[in-house]
Amino acid sequence: MSKPVSMRNEKTSTLYTLIVKPDQTFEIKINGESEATGSLLEDFAPAVNPLAQIDDPKDTKPLDWIDEAKITDPDATKPDDWDEEAPFNIIDESAEKPDDWLEDEPLMVVDPEATKPEDWDDEEDGDWIGPMVPNPKCADVSGCGPWEKPLIKNPAFKGPWSAPMIDNPAYKGIWAPAKIANPDYFEDKTPANFEPIGAIGFEIWTMQKDILFDNIYIGHSESDAEKLKTETFDIKAPIEKQEQTAANPAPEPHKPSPNSPLDLSFTDDPLLYVREKAELFWTLAQRDPIQAMQFVPEVPGAIAAILVLLLTLMFGGLFGGAAAANSPQVKEATNKVKAKVNEVTSDAKTTSKDAKDEAADAVHVGAEHAREEANKRKTRSAVN
Repeated sequence: MSKPVSMRNEKTSTLYTLIVKPDQTFEIKINGESEATGSLLEDFAPAVNPLAQIDDPKDTKPLDWIDEAKITDPDATKPDDWDEEAPFNIIDESAEKPDDWLEDEPLMVVDPEATKPEDWDDEEDGDWIGPMVPNPKCADVSGCGPWEKPLIKNPAFKGPWSAPMIDNPAYKGIWAPAKIANPDYFEDKTPANFEPIGAIGFEIWTMQKDILFDNIYIGHSESDAEKLKTETFDIKAPIEKQEQTAANPAPEPHKPSPNSPLDLSFTDDPLLYVREKAELFWTLAQRDPIQAMQFVPEVPGAIAAILVLLLTLMFGGLFGGAAAANSPQVKEATNKVKAKVNEVTSDAKTTSKDAKDEAADAVHVGAEHAREEANKRKTRSAVN
């Protein structure tokens, strides 16, 4: 084909279909979808039918054949004023030094901000010299250092002389061998009319293994070919794609990094979540504890939960396990801690000092009630 169709390089089965029609046209399908159409008589190189005339293999180019279209002018001479030694650039004699040019300033100076490294040993490493940097005084002027007149292009420069090219008067054109009748010429105007086919072959150039050809149909009926496709390829292809997807699952879509700690999710990364929330709460709390509690309520909530757990464990140890943990005193202290934390985190009008004091009072009062209850129980036990 003049424009061949690209083959598929896939791990699943591929169905190739060639339909040759009685009007000497063809159509190529891949997996049931049309990929190319054309004419058997026009769209093949080499063509289906050979050329009627071919180059004479015995014809050779004559020795005196001139196929150079241009030659140098043999009558041309170098002009007398042509200076081949003239330089490409010359000094601009009309140039003048700018008024702001600093001739006494060097282009590079020692970096004034550089310091000698602490591990520098003058005896072993020699005298330390700071690195050189561009002279800052030269940044806002035309230049520094010795001034010289600049170079400009030499208007007299012409370069080496060569004779110009002219048309070759002896030029005969591009030589080609003579044409003769093709002794193997034939003309088949109906190449679609195939002779009976007894076998087919595949030419494969590949280094891969596990290549299989099956379900091959050669016939005159497009409907029969479509029926075979429906009974074989249409059933096998979806199953193969499902197996390939299961064996090579698509990578999970990349989750964009959170722009701030407020965008974090506990399920994505629990450790990062806790660390970022705590750091954000501490940063805000140093400026405004109330604002910290409002923006990061998870931290004071976690603190309250820890206090409740500590009170429960403490009272459980003093009063005897689960019964003590369910005592009215423990519940009262626990509820008061929760209420105070919620009140502080929701009331923006409370000052930062009042917030700290009220939260501390809640824990202190709960602990005092627990101690009083413990003393009463010890006293009763001693009397009995």
